[in-house]
Amino acid sequence: MTVTCLIPAYNEAARLGAVLRAVRTHPLVNEVLVVDDGSSDDTTEIARAFGAAVLVTPKNGGKTKALAFGLAATRSDYILFLDADLLGLTAADVTALLQPVLQGRADTAISLRGNAPQVWRVIGLDYISGERVIARALLEPHLAALQALPRFGFEVFLNRLLIAQKLRVAIVAWPKVASPSKAHKRGFWAGLRADMAMMADIFHTISPFAAVAQIWALRLQGRQG
Repeated sequence: MTVTCLIPAYNEAARLGAVLRAVRTHPLVNEVLVVDDGSSDDTTEIARAFGAAVLVTPKNGGKTKALAFGLAATRSDYILFLDADLLGLTAADVTALLQPVLQGRADTAISLRGNAPQVWRVIGLDYISGERVIARALLEPHLAALQALPRFGFEVFLNRLLIAQKLRVAIVAWPKVASPSKAHKRGFWAGLRADMAMMADIFHTISPFAAVAQIWALRLQGRQG
């Protein structure tokens, strides 16, 4: 079984290296592919310095299109999705996310970061987590549909596929891994606007009622990884 680690990145030169340190030489990862989504900083140069393969989009098209671009370029059996801005990620965390799927105990795995919103930690599921493991064959028939999604519609679209096929979901706790807020990266007002735009994309892809239904269904299909 082969694994590609797919990392979409937009102006993440300051944080990307820490993520790549955890996966670049990981024994369970066969390929690391960074999709530079039209960055204006040194994201591409940082990725190449760590030995990752890099695809550069012609312009910034958003996370979903960057992921679709990367998926079309790989043929691995499994995809490990990681966000480019993770803090505190280690090789052990990567192993913990991969093993339930590679060992056949689950069909997909989803992270639950230590700084996930309190409500997600209480529920025991971050339904829009960007860190996941999934068989590429599940996504291949939907590459065209992904291209048509809003910038941040990927995770809830993927949830829909997982639920429709009743896949076994491993929820893997990452208590020492964090994702910085958009306000931390961009400033308060710019971060607030970015968060609002992300939620608008999510609810353009699915309704708020459907989001609640996804959470319920994934908890029923889920188990601690």
